[in-house]
Amino acid sequence: MSDTSKRWILLVAALAIPLVLVVTSAASAQSRLGASKSATRDVATASVANDAYCTPELKAIVRRVAGACGLLEGGGGGRGCQPLQAKKVAALSGRDFNAMFKPLMNRAHIIQFDSTKAELDPAARALVEKAWSDQRGASFFFIVSRSSPDGDEQYNEALSRDRAKSVLDYLDQKFHDEDLKKEAGLLWLGEEFAQLSDEFCSWNRSRSGSCSRADINRSAFVAWIDCAI
Repeated sequence: MSDTSKRWILLVAALAIPLVLVVTSAASAQSRLGASKSATRDVATASVANDAYCTPELKAIVRRVAGACGLLEGGGGGRGCQPLQAKKVAALSGRDFNAMFKPLMNRAHIIQFDSTKAELDPAARALVEKAWSDQRGASFFFIVSRSSPDGDEQYNEALSRDRAKSVLDYLDQKFHDEDLKKEAGLLWLGEEFAQLSDEFCSWNRSRSGSCSRADINRSAFVAWIDCAI
């Protein structure tokens, strides 16, 4: 082989090797980029709405309350929550209804009221503020109010409604948050459905000290809930 041929071979090799390396590197980078985009899509579509507490039964209740309050897309938002008969909203026994919320023990708060009263005391106002600030990306703020069976059924339903509205009105006055109209759903239960047992006295509540079954049912359960509905 002549010296000229050898020089041409060396020149071609010198040009080919870097080209091969560049192409290989580019292909590897493209592969990594594709994998990265795929992972990003996976993360973006992941949601706490799939948490264990989002049972089919709870999703159904969230959907019905959100619809009644105008919180769903196209509902217009606003403060239009209508009285909801709990037994129609939840085709469950009172015990089963309460059991749905037990996984929220460390996130929910129980706002307590005096007998026959719907006004928030200072400790209740502080706990409502704390509950509202604990959104963690959730979509719906549930206010589920009750009364103990001290009066007649109609009176207690009205009292339960007033307790729920008291929480909502305080949030409105305190934060002037336009999103409140799109996020807060009310459900008042009166005395005839889903009375809490005294085991709920161990939950995070606005009052310390003694707690009876009657005490814990003079209350409003408040919590952010993120269930895909």
